[in-house]
Amino acid sequence: MATLAMNGGRKVRTKPWPAVGRRFGKEELKQLKEALEQNTLFYIYGKKTEQLCSKMAKTCGAKHVLACSSGSAAVHGAVKACGVGPGDEVVTSPLTDAGTILGVVYEGAIPVFADVDPTSYNITAASIKERISKRTKAVIVVHLAGVPADIKPIVRLCKRHRIKLIEDCAQSWGTMVDDRWVGTFGDVGIFSLNDYKHLSAGEGGLIVTDDYDLYATAWLAIDKCYDRLTGARNVSFVAPNYRITELQSAVGIAQLGKLKRIISRRHRLGERLTKGLKGIRGVSPHKVVKGGYATYWYYLIRLDLDFLGVDAPTFGKALNAEGIAGSGRFYMRPVHLAYSYLRQKTAFHHSHYPFTLARKSIKYEKGYCPNAERVAEEVYYVPLNEWLSSREIDDTIMAVKKVASYYRGQKQSGR
Repeated sequence: MATLAMNGGRKVRTKPWPAVGRRFGKEELKQLKEALEQNTLFYIYGKKTEQLCSKMAKTCGAKHVLACSSGSAAVHGAVKACGVGPGDEVVTSPLTDAGTILGVVYEGAIPVFADVDPTSYNITAASIKERISKRTKAVIVVHLAGVPADIKPIVRLCKRHRIKLIEDCAQSWGTMVDDRWVGTFGDVGIFSLNDYKHLSAGEGGLIVTDDYDLYATAWLAIDKCYDRLTGARNVSFVAPNYRITELQSAVGIAQLGKLKRIISRRHRLGERLTKGLKGIRGVSPHKVVKGGYATYWYYLIRLDLDFLGVDAPTFGKALNAEGIAGSGRFYMRPVHLAYSYLRQKTAFHHSHYPFTLARKSIKYEKGYCPNAERVAEEVYYVPLNEWLSSREIDDTIMAVKKVASYYRGQKQSGR
């Protein structure tokens, strides 16, 4: 049993971990120059936003694409376009970011969380079905970490119950099931251009759909209910200003040109990591649904804490000491436990709205989604990006194997 580096042993990796490479270059500068030369940065008068939407439509296979200010704005626009309103319920994942649910709460609807599959960490048709009620208006599937949910059964479930299906693909650029992009299976999909995502324009979001009416309504929902299709000013419902700028769109165009290289690289590295982690006792690799093509925004490994006799933070410190930089603890807690405004029902000042509209009091507490709660304690993410080489992946595998072997030995010896 080799001594861990943090206990004075030899490191698995002695070379510095590679720095994140340069994301922006001459392609972005060219697009930005063209945007500035238009003498307008307003998305309606310039051409860059139109070009971005057209390029995205061709890339992902959707009929209609809208651009807006952020991925969170895109989710909100999609929620509003799907007719979600006060007292409605929207089923989604507890393992996500605030951006998935903020639009739900802003529209006066109640977020209802379905539990996740313990190997893919995505919600499933079975877990969604358990949460559906007569008030369920929509389902938001989060394709977590570039790994697709088992989307086809979810599509069938939503159609059977006549529920709108929104796909949150903020973390899943180019992720596919049976050679079809996630985001194009449901009624509407969203993508993020946040600085941390596969592609970045600093901020930005895209809404994709094949449904013209949803497209038209979503456009109203992200632009103050101003009808940019007809030029009318019939402001029939309240809507925020989630407009994108021509500068964001210009960068987005250049970034889309790099997408194939980025996602294919991440896919290859992720698959290499999965292959190498298989068979390490006490460690489970990130599972991908049959027919799925994962693009790994990051990579999650799951630890059998009882078998290994160690907690995830300590395991992670040991990995870091072995020279595997950039690893971390994923979402530390599921949304229903992490966000006090859900637990205390205080989303808005001086009111418990919209939770007072619920058909019954939903208790956002421990035990609500046991798989997600357990996963949050047991998973650890390891670095994966397009600038890494096979050497970094192999070193990660060796470090995980070494650390897992050490703690298994400690547990078995009773230390």
